[in-house]
Amino acid sequence: MDLEKIYQAYPKEHFNIVEGFDDAIIGVDEKTHRVVYSVDKCLQILLTQGYSSTEAVEYFDFKVVNAYIDEKSPIWCDDTMFV
Repeated sequence: MDLEKIYQAYPKEHFNIVEGFDDAIIGVDEKTHRVVYSVDKCLQILLTQGYSSTEAVEYFDFKVVNAYIDEKSPIWCDDTMFV
C-alpha cells in the first residue's frame, strides 16, 4: 500500500511508520488507525539487505517490533513462511 494514499485517506491522523519498511505496509486498521505491516515482507526487505534468515528474524523481533510499544504501534501481520 502506498504511504501517500494512507496520509490522503487519514489527513488528521498520526501514524507510527517504521523507517525502511514502507514496501511492507499492507493496510490500516480502520478501528485504531494503526498501520499494518506484513512480517514476511519486512523479513524479505532485511534479506535483500544481506541478513541471513536467522539474522533477519532476530533483528526484526528485537530491533523493530520491540521498538514500537504504545497505543499507535504498528500491527504486525504474521504471514511468514520460514519462521
